[in-house]
Amino acid sequence: MKQIRGDTDHMGFKNDEERFKHYINTLNKKQIEEFRKVREKAASFKAASKNMISGLAIAGLCLIGHLSYGQEGVDAEREVMSSGGIIITLILVAIPIIVGVLLLAGRVRKSINRISDKNKHREAKKLAEYLESLPEDELEETIKSRQEAVDFQLSQQELSGNQPVADRKGLITENPDTSLPFVAVKKKATKRPSVDPKLAKLVLWFAATATFWLIFGTSVGEYVGIKFVAPDIDHTSWLSFGRLRPVHTNSVFWGWASLGMLGLGYYSVPRVGNNVLFSYKLGWITLILINAAVLFGTIALMAGINNGGGEFREYIWPIMLLFAIALIITLYNFLKTIASRKTKEIYISNWYMVAALIFAIVITLVAYLPFWQTGLGETIVQGYYMHQGVGMWFMMFTLGIVYYYLPQQLNQPIYSYSLGILAYWTQILFYTLIGSHHFVFSSIPWWLQTVAIVGSVGMVIPVVAGTTNFVMTFKGGWHKITDSYTLPFFIVGIVFYFTGSLQGTAEAFRETNLYWHFTDFTVAHSHLTMYGIITFFIWAGMYVIIPRLTGKEPPQITVGAHFWMALIGLMFYSVPLMIGGTLRGLSWMEGKPFLDSVILMAPHWLWRAIGGSLMWLSHLVFAYNLYKMWDSKPVLDVKDLAIQKLDKDLNQQTEK
Repeated sequence: MKQIRGDTDHMGFKNDEERFKHYINTLNKKQIEEFRKVREKAASFKAASKNMISGLAIAGLCLIGHLSYGQEGVDAEREVMSSGGIIITLILVAIPIIVGVLLLAGRVRKSINRISDKNKHREAKKLAEYLESLPEDELEETIKSRQEAVDFQLSQQELSGNQPVADRKGLITENPDTSLPFVAVKKKATKRPSVDPKLAKLVLWFAATATFWLIFGTSVGEYVGIKFVAPDIDHTSWLSFGRLRPVHTNSVFWGWASLGMLGLGYYSVPRVGNNVLFSYKLGWITLILINAAVLFGTIALMAGINNGGGEFREYIWPIMLLFAIALIITLYNFLKTIASRKTKEIYISNWYMVAALIFAIVITLVAYLPFWQTGLGETIVQGYYMHQGVGMWFMMFTLGIVYYYLPQQLNQPIYSYSLGILAYWTQILFYTLIGSHHFVFSSIPWWLQTVAIVGSVGMVIPVVAGTTNFVMTFKGGWHKITDSYTLPFFIVGIVFYFTGSLQGTAEAFRETNLYWHFTDFTVAHSHLTMYGIITFFIWAGMYVIIPRLTGKEPPQITVGAHFWMALIGLMFYSVPLMIGGTLRGLSWMEGKPFLDSVILMAPHWLWRAIGGSLMWLSHLVFAYNLYKMWDSKPVLDVKDLAIQKLDKDLNQQTEK
């Protein structure tokens, strides 16, 4: 046997032979199958060569010729540097520099990848030569040993045995039905269930467009946050706070969160019914309508064209009509899919999602029909719309996402179906009553304010029931968190679901309204809920499903960077605002001038800008992770290249 020697390489092997044996011992099942095909072809070629003199060579070559494989002064200076014009100029100068650096980094990365691929091809050539140099019996024995190792599977009865249950004392209750009809079929770690390419494409585009609006909306939010620290940064009407703030909120609400939720819903709704989506065409129409609504709404708001009827409904009604039509189409699509399910029961996640769509359609109609858009009626409608948009659209739909994706990731059923139903009906009962708690001490009827406060207290029931259900689902699976990059996102969402929701209950009381309402405390609360709950749950779902659709995992380091920057940024953002908001409310109650409270908030707004910047950077990292999960460029494997080279050499010999 030919001995191939070399210096100790970067992988720690003393010589080439030791490294090549490592390659052989790490072949996977597919590579073994490809290698055996090449060897069978080589054997056929040798046999055909021996019989060429007798005239049978042509027939032998025809039998194997169809096989082929593709390869795939200081104070004055400070004053000047703090002026808005100078800051904008510096930003404009920095933009082309940053773009140039990014382009240079891309070229460097491309060159590094080219060198790496060249080295892999060179290594594959050496490996192919080594395999050809090995004796037939030794090579066959090595491959056979590796094949047995790859094919080995546990019987799944190592702990339980295969004997029938026998309990003379009646201490064990046998359950003959071992199926889990309400959750997705559990997958093996090395093999993922197939996904309809049409569904995969639809879900991926929902995720991609949602991520675009996340980047756009939070970039606007980042700029708005900077305005609190540098209010004179610009003097342009379309960059004013009054126009940019609704652009930020509406783009992340209707663009990011709504598209992200619907994309995850389009995957899970047919899965739990063990059937296919009723209409992919309706799904694409939904995607186009919502993106069009957010695009036209953003342009209108920047131009100063808005509804002016209250917070979160700044889009004019013709634009919001596109969103409402998209919801109606989705509801029809989901109902038709559920109606054709192959399972008897409707799994609880579909209950939540269908209810969310129904309520979203109702609150959109209530908020935009003109019949009650005057006087106190509009105030009451605004409270109803604003709070139901959060609670009965975003929260309801997202909880449906968690009821599917969390048990699927833990590979165990939801802890209690009954707790889920309790949370479902009590949320519908109490959440629809609490919109008026935003207008305590206003001129709306006192009894209506009291009903809203009572409903807010009643929300303790669904929140505690839902949190208990999610936490207990982790029972026996807490150790899986350390090995998962999706479960930490679920954990954060569950924690903020409990704390943020109960914080809303605490804010509803008349006493707390005195010093918290109309302060930055409310801003912090809305971010703890919409960001800490909704956004973290959507991220968790996307990290679960996109690798399944594309077959590619995101980089572990950047997922960790995304998680920690988003979480720490949220804390830096919300905690100072809660402290500052409380102090501000107390100063108002003490009768201090309003300007004093503005000065009081200055350091808290600085922390808001710092935390918001971390959150915004985490979104850029998430977009990069999405790109890596969707990137179609295959990673070269030396073993695959070596097998392909052997096959190519054999084909060339055959042609000769």
